[in-house]
Amino acid sequence: MHAELFRLVAEQPDAEVRVSLNQQTVTLPDGIEIEFPIDKFSKTCLLEGVDELGYILKQEPLIASYEGHRDSTLNTTAHV
Repeated sequence: MHAELFRLVAEQPDAEVRVSLNQQTVTLPDGIEIEFPIDKFSKTCLLEGVDELGYILKQEPLIASYEGHRDSTLNTTAHV
C-alpha cells in the first residue's frame, strides 16, 4: 500500500484519497480499495475521539459499580 500511495503522490500531488476507519480501507482516486490493519483498541479510541485516559474515564461507571460490589464483598467476609 505504501508504494502505491508514494507513486500516486509523485504522479498526482493533489490527488485525494478516501479513508474509512470503519471499513479499514483506503480508496484511491481510480477506485482501487486497499484494506489496512488496525488493532481494535486503537480503532475504538479513534472512532470515539478519545485517548487511553479518555477511554478509561468513560468506563468510570462500570469501574465504580465493580468497586462498590467488591467493597461490599470484602466487608461481609469474616475476619479471623
